[in-house]
Amino acid sequence: MTLTDKRPAHGAAQRVEPLVEQFLGGRLPVRVRMWDGSETGAPDGPLIHVRTRRALRRLLWEPGELGLAEAYITGDIDIEGDLADGLRAVHRAVRERGLAAPRPRIADRLRAAGTAVRLGAAGPRPPVPAARATGLDGALHSRTRDRAAISHHYDLSNAFYALLLDETMAYSCGYWTSDEPGYGPADAQRDKLELICGKLGLRPGARLLDIGCGWGSLTLYAAQRHGVRVTAVTLAAEQAAYVREQVAERGLADLVEVRCCDYRDIAAAPDHEGGYDAVSTIEMGEHVGDAQYPAFAATLHGMVRPRGRVLVQQMSRGRDAPGGGAFIEAYIAPDMHMRPLGETVGLLEGAGLEVRDVHGLREHYVRTVDAWRRTLEENEARFTDLVGEETVRVWRLYLAGGALAFAERRMGVDQILAVRTAGDGESGMPDTRDGLRAGPVGGAS
Repeated sequence: MTLTDKRPAHGAAQRVEPLVEQFLGGRLPVRVRMWDGSETGAPDGPLIHVRTRRALRRLLWEPGELGLAEAYITGDIDIEGDLADGLRAVHRAVRERGLAAPRPRIADRLRAAGTAVRLGAAGPRPPVPAARATGLDGALHSRTRDRAAISHHYDLSNAFYALLLDETMAYSCGYWTSDEPGYGPADAQRDKLELICGKLGLRPGARLLDIGCGWGSLTLYAAQRHGVRVTAVTLAAEQAAYVREQVAERGLADLVEVRCCDYRDIAAAPDHEGGYDAVSTIEMGEHVGDAQYPAFAATLHGMVRPRGRVLVQQMSRGRDAPGGGAFIEAYIAPDMHMRPLGETVGLLEGAGLEVRDVHGLREHYVRTVDAWRRTLEENEARFTDLVGEETVRVWRLYLAGGALAFAERRMGVDQILAVRTAGDGESGMPDTRDGLRAGPVGGAS
């Protein structure tokens, strides 16, 4: 320390360091600067700035991921530089050092509380950030609770999503087919939509049920580009309103019907005897729930006609971490449930569908989420005007962490193509994979 360096040699950082390392299970993989200017930890690691004593209070009341996330959301903690780079460095250090936090004992918690008292950080539980999901009452995955959970995320603001996403308004993994300079997120989304239409074999007059239609990217593309008759279903009122507006603006009223309802309340229209020609559900199955997924898979089977196809695009996660994590479940996607890919395939087959193709898109999601994150950073002021600073920080953390989870294979995403075979086992599927780009099915008779 030089004579001009005013940082204390034994400040808050030095007092907290032994406790943090005990709870972490090893030496700090990051550099930490406290509110009094004192520093500790890895000199070459990313810098975490603990700006207020309230940050420690949050961690006392909510140890672990959620407490850290809320301290970041409120600005009590910041990561210097690019957040994604900081998170990547932390994950790499934890992985390389094999850090595994032991279960804290009562004595450890009392020692931590004593340190907080001496640092002036003790006190009542800090207020929960306003961006946290609320109103999730009732039984897990009941209709009322599911509506509240979906509304929390997808009804945030159509203006917010219009700014975040590209003109396709596709809020799901894109399909990046080119590295050319002029190729961007909208191109990747259109290539994904065309890929889905090809796998489903859609042609003019075919009847498509789009469950969890979002802002209508697939619904509108299939109707406008392929002349498909689409029934679009969403539980989010803001999404339904947006899709209806787009249907009217594009003159697609004869082809598209929008229903704002629960998937459990879908009923085939009278002219759909035998079922739809195809059913799609793009990143909606994660919201169904574990216990309810067999019934959801049965709905997919029941809605499609014999020799009709079903395409499920869905995220996956290891058996030991089926949710999105404490932060994601509290602020982004309450009640989310993901499972290993193989288990989803088994559930679809258990419902009577024959799985014909599985297409992993994990690396494509890294590029997709990174594109959304760049848009957020480049338009931070506009986003803040729309939803407030705390919500912007929620999304910055969500997108940075999400891209990292896909990059490190802690999460995956796949397109699963299945068919409801006829009674004699006939699938109507093409003989080769190349035929999935052609070989249309369905259409007016």
